[in-house]
Amino acid sequence: MTKRYLEPTQESGAALFSRQLAGEVLMLNLLRFRDIADYSEYPELMPEQPVTGREAYQKYMQHTAPFLQQSGGELVLMAEGGQYLIGPPEEQWDLIMVVRQKSLSDFAAFAANPGYLAGLGHRSAALEDSRLLPMVEQVADNAEGQ
Repeated sequence: MTKRYLEPTQESGAALFSRQLAGEVLMLNLLRFRDIADYSEYPELMPEQPVTGREAYQKYMQHTAPFLQQSGGELVLMAEGGQYLIGPPEEQWDLIMVVRQKSLSDFAAFAANPGYLAGLGHRSAALEDSRLLPMVEQVADNAEGQ
């Protein structure tokens, strides 16, 4: 079975915070959905009828939106995925998102919010695989154009 990536590890979390990122942080999300959401580990969240992974992820987004806004975060981009132009052909993503947080500490507070965590099972049920890449925007050097 191919290794799946759905949650951060203790090591990856420690590495992120050791970077001591200052200012806004962008989170690049690459998401691949299950055909049918798997709520076996979250029976309390299971819908009455089976739903697709995409539908379960929509439930997660609806649950998450108020907590994201409350933390000062925002959804910057949501786009349909597909096959790479440059990249491994076997690795395809259904949905790509970029989320902006005011700071790494605001992201950590959001991710630890008990209200947010109560609906996190929708995300796990929805996803076959994912990637989450924290990024810091670079300011272009305008010296060349002057």
